[in-house]
Amino acid sequence: MLSFKFTPLKTRFSVLAVALVCVAVTISHAQDSATTTQSSSDKLISKTVSRIVAKLMQDDHLSKRKLDDTMSSRAFDMFIKNLDPTKSYFLQSDIDEFSKWKTELDDQMLKGEFLAAFEVFDRFLQRVDERTDLAAELIDEDHDFTIDEEMITDPKLLSFAKNDAEARDNWRKRIKYSLLVLRGDANDEKADGDKDKTVKKNDDPKDRLRKRYSSFARRMHQIDAEDIVERYITAITTSFDPHTTYLSKGTFENFLIQMGLELEGIGATLSLMDEGYTVIKAIVPGGAAFTQGGLKVEDKIVAVGQGEEDGSRAYDKLFREHGGGFVECTGMKLDDVVGMIRGKAGTVVRLQVMSENESELHTVEIVREKIKLEDSAAHGEVFEEGSQKIGVIELPSFYANMGGGGGRSTTTDVKKILDDFNSKDVDALVLDLRMNGGGSLREAIDCTGLFIDIGPVVQVKDPYGTIQKLNDENGGTAWDKPMVVLTSKFSASASEILAGAIQDYGRGLVIGDTTTHGKGTVQSLVNLNQILFSRIKNPPNEFGALKITTQQFYRPNGDSTQKRGVLSDLVLPSISDNMDNIGEADLDYPVKFDRVPEASFAKLKMNRQDITSALRTKSKERIDSSDEFQKEIIKINKYIELKNEKTVSLNEAKFIARRKELNAEKEDEKTIEKQMLPSNDIERNFYLDEVLRITADYVEMLNQKQLSLR
Repeated sequence: MLSFKFTPLKTRFSVLAVALVCVAVTISHAQDSATTTQSSSDKLISKTVSRIVAKLMQDDHLSKRKLDDTMSSRAFDMFIKNLDPTKSYFLQSDIDEFSKWKTELDDQMLKGEFLAAFEVFDRFLQRVDERTDLAAELIDEDHDFTIDEEMITDPKLLSFAKNDAEARDNWRKRIKYSLLVLRGDANDEKADGDKDKTVKKNDDPKDRLRKRYSSFARRMHQIDAEDIVERYITAITTSFDPHTTYLSKGTFENFLIQMGLELEGIGATLSLMDEGYTVIKAIVPGGAAFTQGGLKVEDKIVAVGQGEEDGSRAYDKLFREHGGGFVECTGMKLDDVVGMIRGKAGTVVRLQVMSENESELHTVEIVREKIKLEDSAAHGEVFEEGSQKIGVIELPSFYANMGGGGGRSTTTDVKKILDDFNSKDVDALVLDLRMNGGGSLREAIDCTGLFIDIGPVVQVKDPYGTIQKLNDENGGTAWDKPMVVLTSKFSASASEILAGAIQDYGRGLVIGDTTTHGKGTVQSLVNLNQILFSRIKNPPNEFGALKITTQQFYRPNGDSTQKRGVLSDLVLPSISDNMDNIGEADLDYPVKFDRVPEASFAKLKMNRQDITSALRTKSKERIDSSDEFQKEIIKINKYIELKNEKTVSLNEAKFIARRKELNAEKEDEKTIEKQMLPSNDIERNFYLDEVLRITADYVEMLNQKQLSLR
């Protein structure tokens, strides 16, 4: 959850601002005087940014950690990982040489020095040039695709080459694998009736591979000092937690522009903060990726292509250089990746994507469209299960003032649906938050208040240990009948607050994946320019901004939602429950789970242990005898088997056979994903059927024990 703060965090910065504004003013005059002073001006800007970020991190980050040798060592590893995530470019001797900086980055940060950053990056460019020449040589070699050999695909098992000979062999396998993938792609395209006309303009795998590596090398040489500083400082900040990042002048400008633009494109939030790839960090409810499917959170975008009608005019030249085919985007600046993907509504963008723990790329075609706010709104349906009526509300996000000030909100929309359910004598409610990634904190609190009487919904702790209780202050409830909250690993932030409160109050059951996402922290966006130019109304953007973790959420019972999430009372089989790198706990250096004192609130008994235990037994019996669930479990087991594979065969016959098997499994996976996607028409499937049966059993057990709010 992100709150936007464009003012100094604390008054103590007034002294710091006075000291550093002099530097900023000097920079401004230096830039005006002559272009020859640009380099020295950049150094002064970087030094200023480094010092103020270091101070903010130590004073205002939630952890209150010092910037010390431990954080320096983490940052060193993060910077190397960001540059060379597949350990394909650096040699082990490079890493050994750089290790002299491992415990020095904290000292350099405090001094405003970037010796390590530029030394490491210069060596990286040297290795990129060497590997690009090597790749060109290896592409032209005759490879034997009949011998049995494998390439490691598990990042945890990869290591840097010990010498040039080992590097050459690693790259030989890498080229061989890439050629197999491209040849397989070409065969798949022919099987699909040559519908992919843009690739046919340049369909020779060797030519495509040459351009891929030469394009990557060219982009690496185009990275400027500002981008290096941004990557380096972000390596420092993400050593505190994965959500604290530095936005350089250019990145911050683009962020502000996007804040004021109409949402148009694929409707996904992208990030470069995961192993150097462009990664899908969130899918916007109501956007093209949300409604059309095909993409998942944590998917890596490896290349971008256009449809027959280009929708990204600013990048025409770049696409023409690649024969109208895919443009490799590994290592590309995030702004450029976003620029290629963004375009006019109605046009097609094609993404080559690698999903978690997959060794093969697959192509996703998405028709760009404007965000349809209606698709992110709450909507409900009534279903009959036996003699009972059960209402289902799908809630993709917690939104406020949809359509402008005083417009629709989550709470008003959900209350309207609940009023309708009450008028129809609905017996129980299922609130579906499986794809709800969060949103407005206030709406999460107010929406929770529809189901409980007055009392605390969430507790918030700041870096100084101050705990604030955020309460539902509206007496009474809009729904006093049994309820179930349906969750998954994609349920995050605000949705975890609601689910946790319902569980703590004993108000209802939580059903779904083993646990939710586990995002229990709050980030604030601090405009560094307003700290340094505190007396200027609209300060120039010289220094960028810092997105910093400043608060942590806690449930009414005192447990944090961070890392652990909200554990389900009943767990149902699902593929999302077995996906890695989706939950907060899978990220590097997440804030730890902890507790604060339990708040005072009136507890109910609608999720008693004897009830949940009996419901689990009945549900398991149904699942064990359900053909559909058993087929689903087989698919899930196949997914787990694939996920656990560490290598890929470079024998063409075995590669093709495995590719066919993988394509079939991907179709199964798409079916599973489609079943999870919310839509305006809530359709019954075997998963929802089981949820409805659990809910019906739940109502009967509550009635037998005479437990209710009434």
